[in-house]
Amino acid sequence: MQKYVLTIDQGTTSTRASLIDKEGNVFYKSQQEIKCFFPHDGWVEQDAIDVWLSVLNVINDLLAKTNLTYANIDSIGLTNQRETTIIWDKKTGMPVYNALVWQSRQSAYICDALADKTQLVREKTGLIINPYFSASKIRFILDHIENGQKRAENGELMFGTIDTWVMYKLSSGKIFKTDVTNASRTMLFNINTLEWDDELLRLFNIPKIMLPEVCPSSHFFGYASLLKKNLKICGVAGDQQAALFGQNCVKEGDVKSTYGTGCFVLMNVGEKPIYDKGGLITTIAWQIDEKVIYAIEGSVFVAGASIQWLRDQMRMIKKASESEKYALNCDSCLGVYVVPAFVGLGAPYWDDDCRGAVFGLTRGTTKEHFIRATLNSIALQTKDVIKEMERISSKKIDSLRVDGGASENNYLMQYQSDILSSKVILPKNLETTSLGAAYLAGLASGYWKNIDEISKVHKIQKTFEPKMAQEEVLEIDKKWKKAIEATRIFK
Repeated sequence: MQKYVLTIDQGTTSTRASLIDKEGNVFYKSQQEIKCFFPHDGWVEQDAIDVWLSVLNVINDLLAKTNLTYANIDSIGLTNQRETTIIWDKKTGMPVYNALVWQSRQSAYICDALADKTQLVREKTGLIINPYFSASKIRFILDHIENGQKRAENGELMFGTIDTWVMYKLSSGKIFKTDVTNASRTMLFNINTLEWDDELLRLFNIPKIMLPEVCPSSHFFGYASLLKKNLKICGVAGDQQAALFGQNCVKEGDVKSTYGTGCFVLMNVGEKPIYDKGGLITTIAWQIDEKVIYAIEGSVFVAGASIQWLRDQMRMIKKASESEKYALNCDSCLGVYVVPAFVGLGAPYWDDDCRGAVFGLTRGTTKEHFIRATLNSIALQTKDVIKEMERISSKKIDSLRVDGGASENNYLMQYQSDILSSKVILPKNLETTSLGAAYLAGLASGYWKNIDEISKVHKIQKTFEPKMAQEEVLEIDKKWKKAIEATRIFK
């Protein structure tokens, strides 16, 4: 009987389920969109029950469309939007508040009050104090429900990121666990000791009793007994760490960039964490058995979202894929630079207050130049993160592995290669997040014997080689830095 690893990829805008075979091929996938709510400016929430039902729906659809049964599933791998925070009642299993999505900033005032604890938090967690992470979101929910703190201290409430919530529901309440990658994004987990940190818990006044057990990423978490009595959940990782593993970035110095709404760049730094005092964060990449691998990460807030902006607000294109055609219809961007800081700038700047800007417009500027410059901005922001990684790690990055929707834009990937003076490698299977979750699950279940076997099934679709003269790269970089500086001044 043909066996597959079932992967659940619960993302910000949709939930996907896939069946992945031993050769790393996606046999079939199902997808359902998820709604976000915006109660106030800067607030982003979801209905946790809707999230859970979407997981059930995509699994059922997948099996119905393929005529397969749970007997065809070796194990389950789960990957998820990180930092998104859910608190539910232990007795009823029902959420006590909407899920606070990672993008949501309603807990910013809690983080602002802890500005003097920056060094402490950085040393323990590798993170900066920011509402992006889960700790302040937990505090916000406890402060905004009736008797929240008392109920938490009495053990009546449970906290989880999406992975914990989904496993809890899949197991009919028997699994209350997370993995080290998701725990490392809460701002409550000490990435050196691999434990929930008592000092950080006191800082946010969060009772430890409401936190899940932390396990390795490739590990038997328990049974998805709601689906089938002996169906094992064997792999869990946050989406960007899963993509790093799915891209076969298993050697120290390997780097991947995922081009989604934003852009997430991660570098495997090996078995010892590297801390940055600047704009990059340190995180756990994965844990297999006792071996923990660390990563440094930089987040670009606006990547694919700038192409959506060209389509929806600027109405320059009808669909995102047209951006490549327009960009190739001109020989250059004619000196135009777009800084798409629609919600501020992410790594390495972390400037929440600046907003987008355009420089170098002339009477000769056309739609094509504008579109090309917008695509260039994605690569230039990514370059800023990667150059910071080179500085911190003292390693020259000779190749970048890419995935995500915008990685299918050949113009953008060639420009990324040019501006980095490095190879850009596009995998055959762009579902790298699902692949990573499948690989982690399959290693724990025995579906794959070891990482070497997985590396052999990793296939490359295309490699982009740098073609741009170094003098031109330096000139572009010089002007880009001026554009960034001017954008940050104008507030």
